Amino acid sequence: MSDNITVIKPLEGPMHGSTRVPGDKSISHRAVLFSAMAEGTSRVSGVLDSADVRSSIGAVRALGAQVSLEKQADGSLAGGITGWGAAGPSQPAEPVDCGNSGTTVRLLMGILAPWDIQVTLTGDSSLCKRPMRRITAPLMKMGARFLPEGRETLPITVHGGGLRPLTYDAPMASAQLKTAVLLAGMYASGTTTVNEPAPSRNHTELMLPEYGVATTAGACTASVTGPAQPQAGEVLVPGDPSSAAFLACAAVLRPESSIQIEDVSLNTARIGFVRTLERMGAQVSVAHTGAAGKEPYGIIEACYTPDLRGCEVPADKIAGIIDEIPVLALVAAHAHGITVFRQVGELRVKETDRLAAIMDGLAKLGVDTWCEGDDLYIEGQPGLQVPEGLEFDSLGDHRLAMTWSLVGLTGKVPANIKDFEAVCVSYPGFLDDIERLAR
Repeated sequence: MSDNITVIKPLEGPMHGSTRVPGDKSISHRAVLFSAMAEGTSRVSGVLDSADVRSSIGAVRALGAQVSLEKQADGSLAGGITGWGAAGPSQPAEPVDCGNSGTTVRLLMGILAPWDIQVTLTGDSSLCKRPMRRITAPLMKMGARFLPEGRETLPITVHGGGLRPLTYDAPMASAQLKTAVLLAGMYASGTTTVNEPAPSRNHTELMLPEYGVATTAGACTASVTGPAQPQAGEVLVPGDPSSAAFLACAAVLRPESSIQIEDVSLNTARIGFVRTLERMGAQVSVAHTGAAGKEPYGIIEACYTPDLRGCEVPADKIAGIIDEIPVLALVAAHAHGITVFRQVGELRVKETDRLAAIMDGLAKLGVDTWCEGDDLYIEGQPGLQVPEGLEFDSLGDHRLAMTWSLVGLTGKVPANIKDFEAVCVSYPGFLDDIERLAR
């Protein structure tokens, strides 16, 4: 095998016992970024140590925040972050590199928009292909400028300062868009509101009050009234449900498995994958055990389910499972009947074209998939037999790397994954954790 091919062998046995997953990526990003904006020194713990979160850490350092986070015994990061506060971010000497992290760059656009500085934001080749117009458009309505004018992709230079409040009807449900506008709105005089066509992740609305910034929120709307300067807070990051989804789906697919994933965020906007698995007839459940600030957490339990069935996932549920659709599609490939994911066009503009990648990967398994408009159809094959020697390309996408690895881990023959190391973006210890459950 070439250097960038990883052979993923079948698990030694069924998955049993309890485990934890790394800190939630979305909450970790916000803990770092909001602490950098705040006046004083915030204490954060449970922060995910991954390539994406380190992009946020590097970015806020470049903009003047002091970050003192240390690796803990469980692999997480914890410590203090002293923000730039009311003085605002510093003018960096060079472009701010956001790596592969869409969350980092899109939230930074909102963070930088109120300040009279010019900052060029860039990233790796994948991030530089992702659409940014959805973020720059509402921020320009508030008074920020982005150069070159009309540019859809990175690198983009933010010219901030002098914002006015905005009521914005977002064309899609996007927590990144919503957060960028709310963070900019904190420094405008008046109330800024984002209305969405469907619910998106609400970590920002839950976390800003921990930094002394009041928010009002409904299922599809969120508001902040400025000027409002965040103050130092304390944040404990629970486990990442998106990472937990891969372990849960593995247990559902691997015969005789039964696992518990502890201390996972059970935010209702994040556990849509559990509800989808339930619709498929999977043996999966959640139990609340506590809360970190306003973020609930608890246990996800998942067991092998031999009789999965296809289901329909409506469009208004897609925003809540957008990162888990690749692995849910793999589960659907093993189910009786047809599974339909409605209105999943957003998958085309993630780290890669995940929609095309899902269809290509399932085709290698001999599973029929097709699109009608933006609807994805998967005709499952109960008792699916995986041929030997299959190679899957992660395309540098962490979610795809973990999804295709489950083909080997839960099956009877190895699977070869190109660029499996992409898992380091969100879950560096994924393979170790899943193999430990099968020993």
